[in-house]
Amino acid sequence: MELSLPCPLESGWELIRTVALPRQGADGRPLGGFSAAAYQPELDRLWLLSDAPRGHLVPWGGLAQLLNGMATTLAPGPRLLLRTPAGQPLPDGFDGEGLVLEGSGAWITSEGRRTPDRTARLIRIDMNTGRQQEALPLPPSWRALPGRGLAINKGPESLTALAPSELLVAAERPLLQSDDPSLVPMARVSKGAAVRDEGALQIRPLAKTAGLTDLLALPRQRRLLALVRGFHPPMTWTARLLLYPYPTGTAAPPLQPLHGWDLLTAGLPPDNWEALAVGPRLRDGRTTLVLGSDDNFNPLQSSWLAVMAPHRTEACPD
Repeated sequence: MELSLPCPLESGWELIRTVALPRQGADGRPLGGFSAAAYQPELDRLWLLSDAPRGHLVPWGGLAQLLNGMATTLAPGPRLLLRTPAGQPLPDGFDGEGLVLEGSGAWITSEGRRTPDRTARLIRIDMNTGRQQEALPLPPSWRALPGRGLAINKGPESLTALAPSELLVAAERPLLQSDDPSLVPMARVSKGAAVRDEGALQIRPLAKTAGLTDLLALPRQRRLLALVRGFHPPMTWTARLLLYPYPTGTAAPPLQPLHGWDLLTAGLPPDNWEALAVGPRLRDGRTTLVLGSDDNFNPLQSSWLAVMAPHRTEACPD
């Protein structure tokens, strides 16, 4: 199921529903820190990845029922704790940021702190047990060396599927060695091959405080959506959705945005929006875009889900 774009692009997005998620699960433990999302339409189940110190996933059932008037609330299922290959909980500080479901498994990215015990990672887990099955090293240009690599807590932030067994991962901000502070690096992950550099996204002229928080590939349309969040102290947020051409898989100039939408003008609550996923289909046939916010476990913020759908005129193709 692939998301359609607004048609014409200038018509933008309709905010269908916002949901404030509970701060506490059925087990009495805090919920929050949601930084990535993935939806299973056949099960009507939305998975949210938390960047809590003890990394975990939380399933939420019934989103399609909620949107189509057959339910009134969303309830969290039991959290899936991320574990080592031996079955032990991952050490504190995993900081999960990107999520792609793949069959009975999932790929997850983890931000690093440029220290040996908190390196940036890309892992694959078993969705039945939470156990890590595979870990892939990031490209050499991303690794922490003096004056080089990912900055502290700046990626890898985003993950999306280009095709079966082919992923695209991106940082939040430029690499330390970059001469251009508006170029966000990407890398391609192909089955059986090393993770390799895939050029960059140009996010200028957005504010210097803005960063890429998630990606969503639209393979059939050969387009790429990027969620770019900005923050201005003390509590001013921006959220823009940018449309890019598809990555080519070859050395190429940075991808330039083809179009962009200010999501706050469409009614999105100003907050720390970090998650992007294709959601359920509405009764009118439109497939939805699901966004999630990270409350940073801050009582002044909320964990939001927002569901948006593209405006489309009758002249647009199906």
